[in-house]
Amino acid sequence: GCDVAYCRALAAAVLGDPDKIEYVNLTGANRFPALQSGEIDVLSRNTTWTFSRDVDLGFTFVGVNYYDGQGFIGRKSLGVKSAKELDGASVCIQTGTTTEKNLADFFRVNNISYEAVPIETNSEARTAYQAERCDVYTTDASGLAATKSTFEDAEKHMVFPEIVSKEPLGPLVRQGDDQWADIARWVLNALISAEELGVTQANVEKLAKGSKNPEINRLLGSEGSYAKMLGLEKNWAVNAIKAEGNYAEIFDRYVGPKTPLGLKRGLNALYKDGGILYSPPFR
Repeated sequence: GCDVAYCRALAAAVLGDPDKIEYVNLTGANRFPALQSGEIDVLSRNTTWTFSRDVDLGFTFVGVNYYDGQGFIGRKSLGVKSAKELDGASVCIQTGTTTEKNLADFFRVNNISYEAVPIETNSEARTAYQAERCDVYTTDASGLAATKSTFEDAEKHMVFPEIVSKEPLGPLVRQGDDQWADIARWVLNALISAEELGVTQANVEKLAKGSKNPEINRLLGSEGSYAKMLGLEKNWAVNAIKAEGNYAEIFDRYVGPKTPLGLKRGLNALYKDGGILYSPPFR
């Protein structure tokens, strides 16, 4: 998906090969210890950028690759149309995530009660929900879309209208290695800028030879010394974009309207297209 695509772009930028990468499967509970211990170099796993994670845990978030928000899915047979009507409901919740605290806040603010059914992984939570171990399941809205798309009886379930949190999701690295953080940050920015500038997986090599647009030239290395500043080869951004395409190509391939998830860009559209997504300038 999108998180893996970012990792492939990062590997291509740094090592010249998107396949020179080792994937480590982690849960919500063990992902942070894995990054802190050095077991992994970058965490790219729908992780919300929060104050405590950024400051107290000693991580550096390098940007946002998906603006999300927490929601709820439940069976239509419950007879409710709003999450505010879930007083006394049992809720499947993945442990080690911001959704636990958001869930408690939402029910507290609305003066209603719930019974938490803690689950370690997202797949286990889906299984528990389908087995009717809980009335509703809560996670990021994008995750709910993915969950519902796997149901054979999807028409019997509904995603409630409430979005109860802000969930800016993005990759993160350990604090203390500013060069690595800069590289991880500007690879993500390169994918976003490429979409805005019309640089695609198909035309990136041609445009890398030079264009009439100086920002494209700076991005792709035919002008300026930006690669040297990062300590990378001149074609680092070209390699990153060749690996999986620009941000739009990655979004459309893995989660967009023509995929089983069927997600619209929404907030994740470029700023000029009604969203809030843009990269700082390559200048």
